Amino acid sequence: MASGRFISNSNNHLKKTLTLSLRNNFLLSKWQQHQVADYIIRHFINPQLGSRKKEYNARKLVGYSMEQMYTVVSDVEKYKEFLPFCNKSDIIVRRDDFLKANLAIGFPPIHERYTSSVTLRRPYLVQAVCTDGKLFDYLETAWKFMPGLKSNEQSCVIDFAVSFQFRSLLYSQLSHLFFDQLVKQMEKAFITEAQRRYGKPTTKVIQLSSMVETSKM
Repeated sequence: MASGRFISNSNNHLKKTLTLSLRNNFLLSKWQQHQVADYIIRHFINPQLGSRKKEYNARKLVGYSMEQMYTVVSDVEKYKEFLPFCNKSDIIVRRDDFLKANLAIGFPPIHERYTSSVTLRRPYLVQAVCTDGKLFDYLETAWKFMPGLKSNEQSCVIDFAVSFQFRSLLYSQLSHLFFDQLVKQMEKAFITEAQRRYGKPTTKVIQLSSMVETSKM
């Protein structure tokens, strides 16, 4: 009985969150907002699944050099200018191989401010770890850059990985609705920024591998 009440309360809380998000972002009547929220909860979200970890790994060949892509990805201070959903990116500590930044991200219904500790290994690695998030148990991203085509020095292979877990079960479940598209938009934003800075790529982007994993914690 207690378990049933918990699930019911979780669904009610989630429905309120979804309805508010729909109201703020779509031209729907109140009746339509409730209908869409009910549909999402029924067909996509299961509060009994428990907290879950999400991971995304992808490898791409791109038409920019390791140095060029490293420069774009390590330019954390400019994230707010070209990265979707990033509203703030202020550097508070900077060294040759390390920086710390205050970041804010926002995409309804998720809004988070946190400090990111970034390890830099030019031009091979940019690795970021969220150290004080309120929504996340942890949030880690890693960009690794390797030589591309032997016949094209202005190309490289990018290994991109992101891993996170929400503190809230509701947000963890909700993340299933947008996670894949979010990380793909983020990947694309960095390549688009490279094109803005360095011009047309020397070769088209080739997806070498891609994998999404969900695991219980």
